Amino acid sequence: MNAFITSVESVVEIVLVIALGYVLRRSGKLADSFKGNISYLIMNIALPLSIFVSVLTYLTRDKLVSLSGGLVFAAASFAVSYVLAYLITKIFKIRVGRRGTFINMFVNANTIFIGLPLNSALFGTKSMPYFLIYYVMNTISTWAIGIFFISSDDPTRDKTEKQSFNWKKLLPMPLVGFLISIVVLLLAIPIPGWVSTTFSMVGGIVTPMSLIYIGIILADAGLKSIHFDRDSILALIGRFIIVPAVMIIILKLFGGSMPKLESSTLIIQAAAPGLAVLPILVGQNHGDVEYATNVVTTSTVLFVIVVPILMAVCLMIIYD
Repeated sequence: MNAFITSVESVVEIVLVIALGYVLRRSGKLADSFKGNISYLIMNIALPLSIFVSVLTYLTRDKLVSLSGGLVFAAASFAVSYVLAYLITKIFKIRVGRRGTFINMFVNANTIFIGLPLNSALFGTKSMPYFLIYYVMNTISTWAIGIFFISSDDPTRDKTEKQSFNWKKLLPMPLVGFLISIVVLLLAIPIPGWVSTTFSMVGGIVTPMSLIYIGIILADAGLKSIHFDRDSILALIGRFIIVPAVMIIILKLFGGSMPKLESSTLIIQAAAPGLAVLPILVGQNHGDVEYATNVVTTSTVLFVIVVPILMAVCLMIIYD
């Protein structure tokens, strides 16, 4: 029950911040230029710093080595999920401008803002090392793979024109932040306390500002833009049913010696809602922002319904 209440509270918090962005935009308090400014601030400054601090806060060299087995299973789950998501975009002919959103919604989860508090409420702090397994793989997946599906799905790109190699596309700033944090972690480079505090302060704006951005998009598109069309339903099925099922199957087949708490943690994280920052990523690459906003918002709200089912599955695994 505590886990369910925590998930409900997290969803309510998210909805309220989205509503703030919606009201401010509708009342004319946020100008058209603000949407572009907030996008740049999050993607190029706040998010890289947030990832940097999170890695150094939640990981140590010893933990990274000890969790290597679980990382393999998590990586396998992500790999299979990418293949399934890609095949579904082809089978159901997901249109250009939505494909990158669909694949990222299908595969990558909101681990920090929703996944972390839910996991803590359900399993306690003893599950934190196992949470880190999914967090690391989700971060790598989003900024080393997922971002390229979005950038390659730009409908304004002239595919007949030869594209020059863009290093910024190869190394987006969030991925740079992650790579630097891993180097600092492995080399045990000391970071002054005031630097960590400053980075945490700036990085802390990522989630609220991303949610305000979603509210702005909703205000521009209208609340009627929230709907369950075929592409949205497929993405939600992938996020809440297919990806957790893939994780369960992999763990059942190959994770026989894995602690029950670890396997349950991985399953919970595999079904967390979509990334709050997804509409910003899509907007930067001229994709269907309304679609991205719709699937992120609906997945966040529907997660309240998914939680009890996840809890039942995990309890069966723990007491099997």
